Amino acid sequence: MQFAESYVGEDLVLRTARSLAREVGLDAVTPGAGAALRLLAAAGNARAVVEIGTGTGVSGVWLLRGMRVDGVLTTIDLEVEHQRIARRIFVEAGFPPGRTRIITGRALDVLPRLADGAYDLVFVDAEPTGFAAYSDAALRLLRPGGVLALNGAFAGGRIGDPTARDAETVTIRETIKAIRESEHWTAALLPVGDGLLAAVKC
Repeated sequence: MQFAESYVGEDLVLRTARSLAREVGLDAVTPGAGAALRLLAAAGNARAVVEIGTGTGVSGVWLLRGMRVDGVLTTIDLEVEHQRIARRIFVEAGFPPGRTRIITGRALDVLPRLADGAYDLVFVDAEPTGFAAYSDAALRLLRPGGVLALNGAFAGGRIGDPTARDAETVTIRETIKAIRESEHWTAALLPVGDGLLAAVKC
């Protein structure tokens, strides 16, 4: 597990973004999860990506590095200060402002305004209680063959414990089960970070 996390290293920009995330109390995606996101974006030749949870830009940089050079990352977050940091990180990583569309607001208010079937990848790194709603929105937003990625699918290691019945764990458990059993998705649970659920829209 540790070898997988260290397999792809992070440069100064990502290390800075990660340090800033810790300073503001955020858990950024791990290097292993970031590398998986970059891989998913590159494999799908992603041009249009939605990210729910901007944070300080760690996952956004990984996604942008996997996307096409003309791709645009639409990233949504409630916290203006976090997005201010992320905007700086994106510039430091060498991405012009036109490569990102940074939207401040509640994701469930913003997502209905985005176009149906227009996106190649939707990445969710937000409160697990919204996972089911975000997954439903992704099904509408993604083109056929597009990818949904949910971060935190292991629920901090509680996902396999049947006695863990807190609301967060139950929601994650029910969401990943529903995706696995849905005819609309082809899914796999990747053991990187705190679990990355990846699902391709059929």
